[in-house]
Amino acid sequence: MTSATYADVLRPQTRAAAWLYDAAMIVGGTVLVALSAQFAFRLPFTPVPITLQTLTVLLVGLLLGSTRGSISMLLYLAQGLAGLPVFAFGGAGAAYFLGPTGGYLIGFVLAAYLTGRLAERGWDRRIMTTILALVVGTVAIYTCGLIWLAVYLRAENVLAVGLYPFIPGALVKIAAAAILYPQGWKLLHSKEKDREEAG
Repeated sequence: MTSATYADVLRPQTRAAAWLYDAAMIVGGTVLVALSAQFAFRLPFTPVPITLQTLTVLLVGLLLGSTRGSISMLLYLAQGLAGLPVFAFGGAGAAYFLGPTGGYLIGFVLAAYLTGRLAERGWDRRIMTTILALVVGTVAIYTCGLIWLAVYLRAENVLAVGLYPFIPGALVKIAAAAILYPQGWKLLHSKEKDREEAG
């Protein structure tokens, strides 16, 4: 069963306007992720920085849905490969992409698709199912990241360097997003109800 995402609710009805709207949403998603990548700092024992990217990627998926969300992340990666400073600390280029954090970047595409797909099934309407959708997306990011990180590190070090230090932050991000995000649907429904009563 397919449900509407935030982006679907606000999408214009005419074909030309809808196409422009979709393009704007996709590009807007890349801008949000690029900006969130700059809120970053390094830990001394890992090449993987702490950023707001993971949270933003998940929210882009929830907001835009599976197709627009994953296309937005593919465009984001293309921007970085083309030399735009959209990665953490203003990074860009193939060398950054192929470095130890490259797997996490690939995981962004999968995470946006999965969270978007779950949002399309209505998982973003309640706190518990929103949590599950965000967990699925987070697992996708870290699975891809750890597989690629294993190319650079010994297997016994991968989890200590690429996962464990980030679990507390991931839990906080998921909790905050899961509490706040469904409230938007309540606000939208409330406004729709007010309009119907006024009409």
